[in-house]
Amino acid sequence: MKRPTNRRTVLMAAGAAAVAAATATATAQSTDIRGTVTFKGNVAIPEGHIEIYLEDPAIKNKTQRRAAETRVESNGGSKKLEFSLPLTASPAAASPTLQVVARLERADGWLIARGSAKVEAGSPVHVTLNTVMY
Repeated sequence: MKRPTNRRTVLMAAGAAAVAAATATATAQSTDIRGTVTFKGNVAIPEGHIEIYLEDPAIKNKTQRRAAETRVESNGGSKKLEFSLPLTASPAAASPTLQVVARLERADGWLIARGSAKVEAGSPVHVTLNTVMY
């Protein structure tokens, strides 16, 4: 014989569903911007360090223009390097002009290459470094 559904069973099921939905939403939203850096022509990235940061060109104050920043080392043998930047604001509140900028510098500080890519919420960023001409 089947037992009738009581109020306690219904409330427990609803609570379990609410917790599951909240957990799925929280794990779906990433607090990092992930992406890759490559060199133009799909050749190996030269040796040096790559400074990667978020920049919003719409902000006129240069000290406030840069947000998150990270640094990746290149040994001169990789064609693609992955990075992760912490996102300080919510992706929905991000500016439409927000971009990821990557600068490849030699050990002596000379800029070798630079590249940038627009940030789109929910998708990885792909930055291609272009050689800098002096």
